[in-house]
Amino acid sequence: MNQPDSLAKLLDDMNSGQKRATELLDNCLAQIDTYDDSKAQVYTRRFDTAARAEADATDRLRHAGVTAGQLAGLPIALKALFDVAGEVTHAGSRGWQSPAQSDAVIVSRLRREGAVITGHTNMTEFAYSGVGLNPHYGTPDNPLAPGRIPGGSSSGAAVAVARGMAAGAVGTDTGGSVRIPAAFCGLVGFKPSQSRVPRDGTFPLSDSLDSIGPIAPTVDCCARLDAVLSGRQYQPLRPFSLKGMRFVVPTDYMLDDLDNTVAQAFARSLNSLRDAGASLIEAPAPVLAAIPELMEGGGFTAAESYFVHRQSLANHGDQYDPRVRSRIERGAAISAADYLELCRRRQRRKQEADEWLQDFDGLLAPTVPVVPPRFEELTADEDYARLNLLILRNPTVANMLDLCSITLPNHKPGYLPGGLMLIGRNGADDNLLRLAKAVEQVL
Repeated sequence: MNQPDSLAKLLDDMNSGQKRATELLDNCLAQIDTYDDSKAQVYTRRFDTAARAEADATDRLRHAGVTAGQLAGLPIALKALFDVAGEVTHAGSRGWQSPAQSDAVIVSRLRREGAVITGHTNMTEFAYSGVGLNPHYGTPDNPLAPGRIPGGSSSGAAVAVARGMAAGAVGTDTGGSVRIPAAFCGLVGFKPSQSRVPRDGTFPLSDSLDSIGPIAPTVDCCARLDAVLSGRQYQPLRPFSLKGMRFVVPTDYMLDDLDNTVAQAFARSLNSLRDAGASLIEAPAPVLAAIPELMEGGGFTAAESYFVHRQSLANHGDQYDPRVRSRIERGAAISAADYLELCRRRQRRKQEADEWLQDFDGLLAPTVPVVPPRFEELTADEDYARLNLLILRNPTVANMLDLCSITLPNHKPGYLPGGLMLIGRNGADDNLLRLAKAVEQVL
């Protein structure tokens, strides 16, 4: 499968007159027609009519010499939990029927900068899983590893980009839901510091942990999308040398239970960074040992999702994916006192993590400890639960400690896909993107 074009190349082609926005959209729609499967949907809702109008308007503005925005003409897909006026924000479920009254903030920002919104993409129901399975809309196949899962919860978003059904996509990341499918589909996925991108008009999973971020072919692509999502003006990622940069590699927790393919890819990546002059410090990370205590009984995700769903569960809980419903219902057992204690402990761990990371330019770890499992490996509930927790383990660190994080493809051609994850301090998003660009060039 060919590597998707970068957003920079697509914009250059349109600005030079080599391509039109309508042509790019037609190419994406043709890929959807070719590869999307009604039994395992990538798109749960296509916005063809509106998208054609947006693309045509962009072409007319360009022809007239009018600047049409930072993303003018780029086909962008949305995870199905972002409000789009007139469309149902179903969040991967069958129980939600009322159309949204207005666009989510991030959708308004994308439109203002000229993005062509292609549609809503498939996802784990209510974003509550890292594997990406959905019994209501089916689960799209992994485009790089047929017969294996695409990762979740932003499954359709990553598959859409990898398949050329969109130039980029926007998802949410509560415990890795942008970075996991990006890693499993050979793409870049960026989870910003939580406060960087407003979540108004986004169906929540966990108010404490949810972040909004892009999935795209390159770091620069993610930086362009992030600039719009966060209400900033895109600034090119200037060249950055890794010589003398200090990265910590935790020797505990995040390196446990790696399969051989992931371990070998991670070792190759570290050797490449050393060759580029980076200093890699392998050391235990005491703060990571506290992560499991913040997840006991379902933690924030169970408590906060139960708050959102408790009435819906009573009204039509039989329509939920049983695997999702059982995890949401764990939140009923978390008392107010337990929740407040959880908040207190998390705040302390966030401070400890920030102090610990002050001595380094970033943390390096495999994005996911395993390669994408085969679908049949998830048939039994106990295997599903075990693999889901393992897949979520490493990326959840950045959500629980409110850090920024990015995954970069680091697999060799012909090998099963995986990712190298870079984590930075809260608020250091711009620096993390610059570092990631330098790491990407080395890899």
